[in-house]
Amino acid sequence: MNVKTLIICLYVMMIYWLSLHISFLDTLFFPTLGAFSFLFISRHFTMRELSKVLLGAVITSIIGTVLVSVYSSAITLFINVAIAIWLIKKFKWNAPPIAAIALIPFFSHSPHKWAIPISVLAALLGLMGVLYVAGLAERRFGQRLELLAGSRETAGERDIAS
Repeated sequence: MNVKTLIICLYVMMIYWLSLHISFLDTLFFPTLGAFSFLFISRHFTMRELSKVLLGAVITSIIGTVLVSVYSSAITLFINVAIAIWLIKKFKWNAPPIAAIALIPFFSHSPHKWAIPISVLAALLGLMGVLYVAGLAERRFGQRLELLAGSRETAGERDIAS
């Protein structure tokens, strides 16, 4: 497991813990955070692309929150998904988890629906910050960790050979 993956897993765990233990942060964790984490570490994004994805996620969470506040039904869910998919295609937000973000207001049982877009913004900004720090750590310590792992494998291979 590389440094970035480990740090991202710790970040998602921390967000989950915070959302369970601090009542007003109950909307901070959403399962799509894991999908965004994997997406961000599996592909290279420029800061501009990451910003567009962040903007798209916040916009679709606002739209979903407004629609569920106006009238929570299967019809508004349908409209919400159609708008989210249209926006993703129109603005070329190359991140399918944005469509899932639009659904959060429909399954969130929080009495603070207005906090959903704020939570999405905070969690994804935090994810971007953690990714930045993880990238720095990987560049600084990655070579040392690879050398250490390589020396362990070499020692293990020697044990098997003897």
